[in-house]
Amino acid sequence: MKRRTALTTAVAALAAPALALGAAESAQAQTSFARGADISSLAKSEAKGGVYMWADGWREDAIWILQKSGVNWIRLKVWVDPADGYNNKTHVVNVAKRARAAGMNVLVDFHYTDTWADPGAQTKPAAWANYSVAQLKTAIYNHTADVLGALSAAGAAPQMVQVGNELNAGMLWPTGRYDQLDNLAQFLISGADAVRATVPGAKVMLHLAEGGNNSVFRWFFDAMQARGVTWDTIGASYYPYWHGSLSGLQSNLNDMAARYGKPVYVVETAYPFNPGDRDGFGNIISASTPVSGYPASYAGQQNMLTAIANVVKAVPNGRGAGVFWWEATWTAVAGNGWDPYDPNSKNGWENQALFDFAWKATPALRTLGTL
Repeated sequence: MKRRTALTTAVAALAAPALALGAAESAQAQTSFARGADISSLAKSEAKGGVYMWADGWREDAIWILQKSGVNWIRLKVWVDPADGYNNKTHVVNVAKRARAAGMNVLVDFHYTDTWADPGAQTKPAAWANYSVAQLKTAIYNHTADVLGALSAAGAAPQMVQVGNELNAGMLWPTGRYDQLDNLAQFLISGADAVRATVPGAKVMLHLAEGGNNSVFRWFFDAMQARGVTWDTIGASYYPYWHGSLSGLQSNLNDMAARYGKPVYVVETAYPFNPGDRDGFGNIISASTPVSGYPASYAGQQNMLTAIANVVKAVPNGRGAGVFWWEATWTAVAGNGWDPYDPNSKNGWENQALFDFAWKATPALRTLGTL
């Protein structure tokens, strides 16, 4: 599938000093632990007939099921000009308004593309394809400010903003690729400047995949720091069947928090509650036991989430700031598939949602809400 590809970026580690965190800040960080869910697919799911229920079959708005379960953050991705018309400014504003009305914080995830952005794909938006570096910097700033301005005008200003998504191999290829670090840094500075000018209270997050790969994280953040990029928080994707051991995740998060003095989040994770599928389309993860000791079951999904949360909470000095479940509401709804260019595409992720094949909340949703 396009969503995840092998990561082959060559990296090198540099040294940097550690910073200390006071006891008061530590206590505040622990009490404000983010229990988050990415629900970027929700608007399209609802439009295509998707429904959501409690475990007893009682139907309710998915956002209120999440909120009443204890979820306190929502994450929403933004594409520039998506072919299917979803994950754009209008839909992000509408869902963010609902989340804020439910009392939840909002993290906006800018991909700076028309489709998926990850370490294997960082395609420029079609409208930006022939832009110079200077034009790309302006486009990044204007797009970021436009979306955030619309959110603010709607009373749904976000509390945190990702400038780029899974940036291991850069963004806006080839101009901002991993071998064009000066350009990449300028793009991130432009995006961060737009965040701070438009929603001054929001935190700027930089986000990488491979949460257990410390050399990649050191290479990227050292390189950006040396080029004048500033950020407030660090996000990591950690899918345990792809991204190494829990101990590797622990070592990396501990190092990132100390090395840069910033809060760290596992901002994407997931695990299957079932090895099967509901829509007749093979799933990305279909093993009966994707990680030893954690079967693809309700209990396995719960236990893996708890294990990941325990890693984040164990980051010293209270800098382990939260966990977000990726695509918690992406159930097997006809027409809400992987490919925004293909209205008949299907979903390879529904066995990792927090709603099961009967549209009911899985036990892991309650686990997430009580972390």
